[in-house]
Amino acid sequence: MMTHPDEDLKLEAYDYELPEELIAIRPASERQNSKLLFFDEESESLDHKNFYELVDLLPSGTTLVLNQSKVFPCRIFGQKVTGAKAEFFLLSLEKDESGYPVLIKTGGKKRVGDEFIFGSEIKGKINAIGEGTFFIEFESNLSAKEVVNAIGSVPLPPYIRNGVSDESDLEDYQTVFAKEVGSVAAPTAGLHFTPELLKKLKDKGIEIAFVTLHVGLGTFLPVKADNITEHKMHSEKYHVDESDLKKIQNAQKLVAVGTTSLRVLESMDNDLIPGREYSTDIFIHPGKEVKSIDGLITNFHLPKSSLIMLVSALVGREKTIDLYKNAVENKYRFFSYGDSMFIKRKGRSW
Repeated sequence: MMTHPDEDLKLEAYDYELPEELIAIRPASERQNSKLLFFDEESESLDHKNFYELVDLLPSGTTLVLNQSKVFPCRIFGQKVTGAKAEFFLLSLEKDESGYPVLIKTGGKKRVGDEFIFGSEIKGKINAIGEGTFFIEFESNLSAKEVVNAIGSVPLPPYIRNGVSDESDLEDYQTVFAKEVGSVAAPTAGLHFTPELLKKLKDKGIEIAFVTLHVGLGTFLPVKADNITEHKMHSEKYHVDESDLKKIQNAQKLVAVGTTSLRVLESMDNDLIPGREYSTDIFIHPGKEVKSIDGLITNFHLPKSSLIMLVSALVGREKTIDLYKNAVENKYRFFSYGDSMFIKRKGRSW
């Protein structure tokens, strides 16, 4: 029985039950050995694979699109000059006239002019206050990049060990092909690739194209509007280099690795200038046609998130929830360090 389209617009329709033990707190011991749920939309068939078997699932001539943005250690700990502890989450390495945008967690009211101490000698001050964000300046003309490289921590999501990172996460929470610094969260579908797997894919005749979309905190913020069309999507910056753009434009079959890569592909138009930075606030959900890709590789996302809605735009909300339930039954690991799914779309030239 077909669901009325109005059901697809209800936030509660994107909920599902997930046992806490299925939330991955560490990646698979070998990245490419993680599980891969393979769904062929044409035949409605489901298969359980390992990620390294992607080589067998993709025909030669396929172009994989990966997001090469690199995570920077944007969580910094400090204290007010009064001694109260403070935690800062730097949202961007780019400074505007007000300073660097940050989230601040500390006791008491926060005011313009408040001063903080980071480490033993780095100081900062609130210059301005926005909607839920603050803008700070660092003393001694230090740049945000210099500060985070000196004392920053890996910005794990709160559902991974309460957001507390360690030395392992410096490598684990970064794709092996990360190149351009700017993300506050990893493009997690790319975490499953290894240099060995990328070589095998290339040897089979599979093209690798890169895009750069710097992942913002808004990617993981929950959708709160009961009617999802009222959700205001965050904006993220992206660009595509000339050689990669040509690969994408000439692709026989295009498979996006991750929701961020898909957001770039759906945001591009024929007038895109290679290397130029663009912004996108595209919100992909049921009712929005996805035109750019033949397949998607993606992790399993949080309930009621914009990311599970994006997957639902490809195969339908009911089918997406069914796939997630199947993953739960088969003990797949969820979220950033978890397993992944490959959706092969129907009506395409496979």
